[in-house]
Amino acid sequence: MSGFLFFESIFMLRRAVVSSLLSSILIAVAALPALAAAPEPIIDVHVHAMKIRPGIGPVCPWFLTDMPGGDPHMEPPAFFNTDCDNPLQPASSTEDYQESALAEAERLNVTMVVGGDDDVLRSFKKANPKRVIPSLSFSSAEDISLEDFRDKLESGYYKVVGEVAPQYRGMSPSDMSLDPYFGVAEELKIPVAIHMGTGGNGMANITQPNYRASLGHPFELEELLARHPKLKIWVMHAGYPMADAMIALMGAHAYVYVDVAGMIWSYPLAEVNRYIERLATAGFAKRILYGTDLLLWPGLMETSINVIKNADYLSEQQKRDILFNNAVRFFNLKEDDFN
Repeated sequence: MSGFLFFESIFMLRRAVVSSLLSSILIAVAALPALAAAPEPIIDVHVHAMKIRPGIGPVCPWFLTDMPGGDPHMEPPAFFNTDCDNPLQPASSTEDYQESALAEAERLNVTMVVGGDDDVLRSFKKANPKRVIPSLSFSSAEDISLEDFRDKLESGYYKVVGEVAPQYRGMSPSDMSLDPYFGVAEELKIPVAIHMGTGGNGMANITQPNYRASLGHPFELEELLARHPKLKIWVMHAGYPMADAMIALMGAHAYVYVDVAGMIWSYPLAEVNRYIERLATAGFAKRILYGTDLLLWPGLMETSINVIKNADYLSEQQKRDILFNNAVRFFNLKEDDFN
């Protein structure tokens, strides 16, 4: 064999080996399980920064499915139900709550609007600035002076006002003592989240004696909205269970949004789905915000997200709107910042 033919044979052999090796690699790669895609971004508009007190135990999602009766002359019925296969475990401490909530937010790709205890909020924000949008909470003029309220909002740290919960104080959101505060938020173009609707089983006569169910009626917002037409608000808990009034209010006021927090993991799941479907069917799917009302059970976040993801009455577009797009629009955020 000539030298030329020898080297040509060696070259062809090497090319065949390389080609075979590449084919094997491609086949092997094709056989590998696809890498899990990163979850699509979610915005949770209702998370509590709170100090954890010992003694609170596990909870079952949708624990109000079978609300107990009772006798006012005997021990009150239990507020939470743990009669399920996998009750959610509480955080063991404030530090554990922060670590667990932020870990869940990271795993599920959630950005959280967080309000409540200011020290805990600042610790949340410092630990993971990208996952936390700070919110300033108050419920009455006794909580904060108007001057301090303005100073805090003008500092730029707080992007939202909420939770505002005068219902627990026996007050309407349209009470004139709150009006100057809403005027400041309107002037500074800062969104406000107002608690409306239910508070749970036995709220008025077991845990919050000033609470009145009537003060959570969505129509209690009308005078406030009339006085502050440029105020951007969303109604926490979607005014549950007053769907008709909530739909009427949203129809009359084109800039009112709602969140589905709290009710989404506490009331019977069939009832939760029925309520959300009612709002969506009425044409308001683009004004529903996802929220957890996250408290000391970090697992509530995934539980609540799955209610929306598994809702067969919502289109895929409506699910993305509720979990993300509507909040981007409401808060004037940039979608690209979450990619």
